[in-house]
Amino acid sequence: MEWGSESGAVRRHRVGSERREESAAATTQPERETPAQELPADARGSGTRTRKRSQAGGGGAGSGLSEARAALGLAFYLLVLWALVQLSLQQLVLRRPAGHRGEFNARQARDYLEHITAVGPRTTGSPENEILTVQYLLEQIKLIEVQSSSLHKISVDVQRPTGSFSIDFLGGFTSYYDNITNVVVKLEPRGGAQHAVLANCHFDSVPSSPGASDDAVSCSVMLEVLRVLSTSSEALQHAVVFLFNGAEENVLQASHGFITQHPWASLIRAFINLEAAGVGGKELVFQTGPENPWLIQAYVSAARHPFASVVAQEVFQSGIIPSETDFRIYRDFGNIPGIDLAFIENGYIYHTKYDTADRILTDSIQRAGDNILAVLKYLATSDMLAFSSEYRHGKMVFFDVLGLFVIAYPYRIGSIINCMVVMAVVLYLGKKLLQFKHKTVNYTKDFLCGIGITFISWFTSLVMVLIIAVFVSLIGQSLSWYNHFYVSICLYGTAAAAKIILIHTLAKRFYYVNASDQYLGEVFFDVSLFVHCSFLVMFTYHGLCSAFISAIWVAFPLLTKFSIHKEFKRHGAQGKFVVFYLLGMFIPYIYGMYLIWAVFEMFTPILGRSGSEIPPDIVLASILAVCTMMLSSYFVNFIYLARSTKKTMLTLTLVCTVTFLLVCSGTFFPYSSNPANPKPKRMILQHMTRTFHDLEGNIVKRDSGIWINGFDYTGLSHITPHIPEINDTVRAHCEENAPLCGFPWYLPVHFLIRKNWYLPAPDVSPRNPARFRLISKEQTPWDSTKLTFEATGPSHMSVYVRAHKGSTLSHWSLGNGTPVTCKGGDYFVFYSHGLQASAWKFWIEVQQVSGEQPEGGMVTVAVAAHYHSGEDNRSSHLDVLMEKLPDWVFPIAWVCTYSLFVF
Repeated sequence: MEWGSESGAVRRHRVGSERREESAAATTQPERETPAQELPADARGSGTRTRKRSQAGGGGAGSGLSEARAALGLAFYLLVLWALVQLSLQQLVLRRPAGHRGEFNARQARDYLEHITAVGPRTTGSPENEILTVQYLLEQIKLIEVQSSSLHKISVDVQRPTGSFSIDFLGGFTSYYDNITNVVVKLEPRGGAQHAVLANCHFDSVPSSPGASDDAVSCSVMLEVLRVLSTSSEALQHAVVFLFNGAEENVLQASHGFITQHPWASLIRAFINLEAAGVGGKELVFQTGPENPWLIQAYVSAARHPFASVVAQEVFQSGIIPSETDFRIYRDFGNIPGIDLAFIENGYIYHTKYDTADRILTDSIQRAGDNILAVLKYLATSDMLAFSSEYRHGKMVFFDVLGLFVIAYPYRIGSIINCMVVMAVVLYLGKKLLQFKHKTVNYTKDFLCGIGITFISWFTSLVMVLIIAVFVSLIGQSLSWYNHFYVSICLYGTAAAAKIILIHTLAKRFYYVNASDQYLGEVFFDVSLFVHCSFLVMFTYHGLCSAFISAIWVAFPLLTKFSIHKEFKRHGAQGKFVVFYLLGMFIPYIYGMYLIWAVFEMFTPILGRSGSEIPPDIVLASILAVCTMMLSSYFVNFIYLARSTKKTMLTLTLVCTVTFLLVCSGTFFPYSSNPANPKPKRMILQHMTRTFHDLEGNIVKRDSGIWINGFDYTGLSHITPHIPEINDTVRAHCEENAPLCGFPWYLPVHFLIRKNWYLPAPDVSPRNPARFRLISKEQTPWDSTKLTFEATGPSHMSVYVRAHKGSTLSHWSLGNGTPVTCKGGDYFVFYSHGLQASAWKFWIEVQQVSGEQPEGGMVTVAVAAHYHSGEDNRSSHLDVLMEKLPDWVFPIAWVCTYSLFVF
């Protein structure tokens, strides 16, 4: 029984009896007590272990915190912080009239946006992308040129580059492009300029999406920025190059074509890349550099509505998020520093039909325009741009404070700050740990045991949520929180919190039996301080700029401790202490909430398109457990200061249990077609015909069907009730002797999506069939075989190559000449072209390793043709199947052909 469950009379009687017993014991055995004057100061002030705790585990007479007040107070505190974070996110811009001369006009930018998206999906190679959108951009640029000031000169070029490169994205593959489109505009002083800053967007989109946020809105912003700068009466010192690229969704091809081939590329000293990973909201600076700290300082100085985080940069560059932007191309192939910005909110509808212009708030456009205009103007008039190489070295720590302003400082300064914070903790804890051991107070032992108990509580809470997540996944109820995020908190968050409280309650009751509540509260505050300080040391040692977070979570709690220490000594954990304690924790906790919002805003939608191999519930449960550990760290001491935790644990357990039962019963459906807030299930449907040839060129196998891939872990379990013929009996089987299992992968994501279905269907007969043939086969002087091929077909094709046993690919005409394998050891080539492209010719060299000619040939080559646009894009069977799909499904569908050859 806890103290909180006893009546007041019984408690007063027990306390009085215990005090009389202790007094008598002290009188008869004075040698067992040391005078208070000999106790360490901290032990005297906090209460010592000599005060006997009741067998029920309670604290001193009426000295403990009320459980209800403590629990409700902390819950209210966290809710207030969350409300403040949400309020800061809703405040996009300061209200003011738009359209003044020299000001960015969001209404004009919206007009550009609506015209671009009215074209519809704009895949590379389609007339919508190559003709209609390009014509509109050129028309608007011409109107802007007519209105421009005589101080400025505008030059326009339409580039049609052809090239190839390899990239280690998605396990590694090679890209080839031919005659794709870039619209390039240079705004410079009338007398010309030797240096330039680049602004980049892309006007192409993925199939079946109007691509308003990704990335038509960025191109609209750039058009308006071009208009404002060109009509400005202020002269520019450097040029501004605006690149409207037409093939970013083809894995960054157009930016590569510009930076490696365009004559203006040599002028570029820095760039700003405008991207999207969501729809609307605030645009986040999530990458800068490499190095070049002056760039983030320029953003800090110029941006009117800053929103930036070095944490996002380090997370993105770690590869955790399976995505890349044109930033990568300019950095790796152009050796140019830059700033990468992206809209990150509402990623549920990113790359879907719901990414429409009306979902992007005008204020989102205004804040993006204000920021881009200000930063470009700053860079175009800065002396640093011309001598950027002199400011190249060093990393920057940068983060915004609730979108109000950005704090930025060099990493070396951050390291000094981190070391100073660590030293302060070492001095604070060292004073306690190095004090002599008192007969009844062994702070060092209690502190070390507290560290162990803390890590045990964290480990068991993680194990608990993982057990729940695994069970939920096994019974087929994954993603139950996808459309109802609160479900994840009620299921995993409450489980993690309850487990942490349980472990500490058990420690308080059975291990720290004779310690006072105040003493234990202080011990576990010190434990939390030590743990965060350990993370600070680790992050600093590994050179992470994100170590500033741990510095915040150490410095402010330590200052709070010093500020309220006397109050705690005199009056214990009373109301005044609690208020000042929570106020002292305001900065680390509100920033922690800010980061937690960003984590879930970015990762939750990604888990709905992360493939069939990554259990999303396990990932989300782990993230929630870590967040619970962080948020509870400086509140654990309240477990020891409170008279009881029984009701809190019962409440958390009840919420978790009820939610668990509802999840298991399928109450929470993962997807939604609600027009106001859609959260669709993503699928790919490819109606294909496959043809397999042997070494002599004979057809050994031919089949046709609709190849179905689900983007998430649930596969098609929610689809089968609506379309019974799509079930496990039509699961696709891997062709072991064919590269990438013999299926027409658009990108090499076969390792992420291993569950797919193949529904039999009639042959497809595109009017523009793909053709692939061997032009020549010759022996080289260095004893390898050179095979030259020619391919013609639609705007998008994929080539898959597998070297047979005893053979290897030594060279080819793609990329830098060195073949790059994808995951699994095969070779993947992504090909695309614009309009009026010539036949694609390429060669590969196959080297015999064993010296013997293989009986089954040296190499297998397969080619897939993807019809993303035009009259060959659909088939009647594909349309019938799509009509059967529920409205909460967003399918991307096209016709394709697949042909395999052995050489």
